[in-house]
Amino acid sequence: MNITHSSLKLAAFLIAAATVITLTGAGLRAQGHEHGSGAALEQDRAGALIKVVREATERFQDVEVAKAEGYALQFGCVSGSDSGAMGMHFVNGALVGDGELDPTRPEIVIYEPVGNGKLKLIGADFLVLADAWNAKHAAPPELMGQLFHLFEAPNRFGLPAFYTLHVWAWKESPTGAFVNWHQNVSCNAFSGKQN
Repeated sequence: MNITHSSLKLAAFLIAAATVITLTGAGLRAQGHEHGSGAALEQDRAGALIKVVREATERFQDVEVAKAEGYALQFGCVSGSDSGAMGMHFVNGALVGDGELDPTRPEIVIYEPVGNGKLKLIGADFLVLADAWNAKHAAPPELMGQLFHLFEAPNRFGLPAFYTLHVWAWKESPTGAFVNWHQNVSCNAFSGKQN
């Protein structure tokens, strides 16, 4: 009887252990799936923002359309020492001044000089002055799930501290669609003129 009782205890223990292992494994698979879903959700949001920006800026393939809508070249062609470039920023001062962020109305449209005085639309930049934003909000700005970068003052642009989000909607960036510097953008063809 002692052997039977011990055998029953051992069998119960093995069944319980198998159940725990099975449930733990299922939980780990579920967590992995949730994590994958989180990454997929982030990718979907990134793709959605890029799509909105492309639709909103498609008409600016012609820089003259951007100029007619109040965008003007500022800062020449912005390049970095070893990080690539940001290109030519055509800024709409009225949109910067309103302190609002709208994915269909970027404060800046960005072009790359491609030679012969021609410009290629490569992206958009959303910008809000930090003091104005911080006065009304407890957290840094986000646009469709993408967190803005803070540029402290003083900075190379001579601006007060500002938040910015580049969206490389028209030229794929090898380091991500929302980085400040685009490794494959060049200012070599910039003539120095205010196009």
